[in-house]
Amino acid sequence: MAIQLPPGIILIFRRLPRLLLPPVSIYILLRVCDAVLDVSVPYWLQFLAYILSIPLTPMVSVIYTDYVDSREAAARGAVLPPRATSKWPAGLDILLRMVANSKTGYMGEVLEQEAEINGNTFNAKVLLENRIFTFEPEYIKAILATKFNSYGKGPMFWDQVNSLLGTGVFNSDGDTWKFHRTMTRPFFSRDRISHFDIFEKHAEDAISQFKQRLREGYPVDFQDMVSRFTLDSATEFLFGKDVCSLGAGLPYPPSSPLAKSAFTENHPANIFAQAFAEAQVAASSRGRYGSNWRFFEFWSDTVKKRMDICYQFIDPILKDALQKKRDLKESGVNDDAKEGETLLDHLVNYTEDPTVIRDETLNIMIAGRDTTAGLLTFVIYMLSQHPVVLTRLREEVLTKVGGSRRPTYDDMREMKYMRAVLNETLRLYPPVPFNVRTSTEATVWPSVNGGKPLYIPANTRVPYSVFLMHRRKDLWGPDALEFDPDRFIDQRLHKFLTPNPFIFVPFNAGPRICLGQQFAYNEASYFLVRLLQAFSSVSLATDVQKPPPAEWAKGPGRQAVEKIVIKGHLTMYAADGVWVRMDEANQNETVI
Repeated sequence: MAIQLPPGIILIFRRLPRLLLPPVSIYILLRVCDAVLDVSVPYWLQFLAYILSIPLTPMVSVIYTDYVDSREAAARGAVLPPRATSKWPAGLDILLRMVANSKTGYMGEVLEQEAEINGNTFNAKVLLENRIFTFEPEYIKAILATKFNSYGKGPMFWDQVNSLLGTGVFNSDGDTWKFHRTMTRPFFSRDRISHFDIFEKHAEDAISQFKQRLREGYPVDFQDMVSRFTLDSATEFLFGKDVCSLGAGLPYPPSSPLAKSAFTENHPANIFAQAFAEAQVAASSRGRYGSNWRFFEFWSDTVKKRMDICYQFIDPILKDALQKKRDLKESGVNDDAKEGETLLDHLVNYTEDPTVIRDETLNIMIAGRDTTAGLLTFVIYMLSQHPVVLTRLREEVLTKVGGSRRPTYDDMREMKYMRAVLNETLRLYPPVPFNVRTSTEATVWPSVNGGKPLYIPANTRVPYSVFLMHRRKDLWGPDALEFDPDRFIDQRLHKFLTPNPFIFVPFNAGPRICLGQQFAYNEASYFLVRLLQAFSSVSLATDVQKPPPAEWAKGPGRQAVEKIVIKGHLTMYAADGVWVRMDEANQNETVI
């Protein structure tokens, strides 16, 4: 077995040549002065030169690089993005603000504050590394579509999330990404994503448990429930058998004596889901530290420790699938998904490399489980705050489908208000609020709003936020911070979105647009139809729901009206769940 060095030691070894070069250069220079020029430098000055050479060299290097970049920008008729305000060396104050914001602040608050000073695109240089943040649709369009070949996930992102995502589709570039994309695309055909038996099975289980818990007099954490629904649906879609996370039961409120039990704490699906969530939180936190993340996990890879727990759960399933293929003596490459074939079966026909298969299934699981669970969570949160929208949505459900019939693909296509509710939720609470690319070559972004074109140097990280872009009043109108599904139906659609489609990209865009976009719409719509057939009202359980920090009430925009704490790792979620009560519907009801 190969010895795995601690992350911090690995980083020291990687940086050692760079760290040793300045003092070695000073040593050579001093020896030359002594031997050739016959100049003897006092020992105290030699010692000082050795010590100062280590921090000064990277600082001088940064200054020189900035100078070269500014010259390159000018040569192309462009300028560098404005620099975020920093009072401390190496942008340490910006880093500390980001860390503090991740704990108690509102999502994107630090970036919005910088945008008020520097505009919607700026360079937050942290730990001497450029990070050009943007919430500008024209630039996001360039990153995702028009200059697609000039941007990739990049080696730094790969390094940060490799222990979580491996070489899966979300963590790969170039030919590897194309291989994964080609491998999974056939499985997201219309026939596949409109086959609703899986949704029905797990939605019925979830809603049945929901009813029972409410009848016991307890509220339910809706986020937990739909996370179990989407996990069971995703694993059955992927593997052909679900992980039975709904079989562990729904949790009781923390104050209940029934909240903790050995059965739920030791249930394999709960152990897997908890480890998987913690791994995502740990992996996403590395983004704040850039290439220096190993110094903050010096002795152990916190993501790997949690993923090892997940692998214990996943690996036997993969092993069975590979053995099944060998037993059937199947061989060759199959480009099309066969009827009745799971995604795992499909992947096994592409490769027998268990690591590649495991990485890809876990990548798709994050996309198929976490994003849809987040969408459903924030839909129900918004419906709890907007009863008029709930009433209108139920009217559409009961008119189009009735009080008990299973919805069909055509039913959901005709439910325009359902799609508008989903889109408005995706606008205000996009499942992936922040994302990042790295420039593979120097590029120039076009001028916007009368400004100058922006020069983006090669090998520069470019984080972008659809969360902040989706809330801009100059893009969506003065009511941009209000929840109003009609904006996706009335004249505002043609005024704002139609002429500028890149102001709304909850599923990304361009060649890397989410393959599961329609799958997510179908799954969320199906579950909501079944839920609203069963229940007629929803309210937050304020006696259980943990409120946001008191200072949020004095904050700007939606921060002041939030009733839950929104957080993000790879995807957005409610930090303490969304605890709700719902009233059961009259089963004889046909239309409201």
